[in-house]
Amino acid sequence: MKQGIIVFLNGTSSSGKTSIATELLNQNEISFYHLSIDDFFNGLFHDYIDFINTKYAEDAQGPTHIIIEPLITLFYSTIKFMSVMGTNIVVDTVNDTEDRFNTFLGLLMDHPVLLVGVTCSKEELIRREKLRGDREIGLAISQYDKVYCLNEYDLELNTETLSPDECANLILNFIRSNREYSAFKKLNKRSVGVS
Repeated sequence: MKQGIIVFLNGTSSSGKTSIATELLNQNEISFYHLSIDDFFNGLFHDYIDFINTKYAEDAQGPTHIIIEPLITLFYSTIKFMSVMGTNIVVDTVNDTEDRFNTFLGLLMDHPVLLVGVTCSKEELIRREKLRGDREIGLAISQYDKVYCLNEYDLELNTETLSPDECANLILNFIRSNREYSAFKKLNKRSVGVS
């Protein structure tokens, strides 16, 4: 069975990843499934995370070391499983730690991963957070340096100058071109500087 393509959108919160994913899902040429870390946690594990938060409320580290990291590994394993089953996936998450990114690299090295940098200016991120009203102002800026420390992409998209539809079309054009998805493999061959 042919492995499904993994379109990995690398960007901070509010950078435009979900809008691009929505456009990819709405086109009719290539079928994609959208797998978002927010939906994964909020849909499947929301009640359990609330339970762990309450149970370990006195723990200064909170539940992160107990449950969040294993769930993120499960999220990546789900992506791998879907690709093995031939499903094309648009991945919408924030990789802001070395451990998380290295887990992703380790699990998906032998899969077709199209690594897409989704960027915009810090000023635009703050503007979008204010418009959204559902994000802490400054969240994206706090993630910025960690998320964008990668300097290898198959494709870079500036959502301040490109619409979500234009971004989706550029991704589709890359896939149609049959060019090699090489950025992910280049990152795996050296130490990734995410900290």
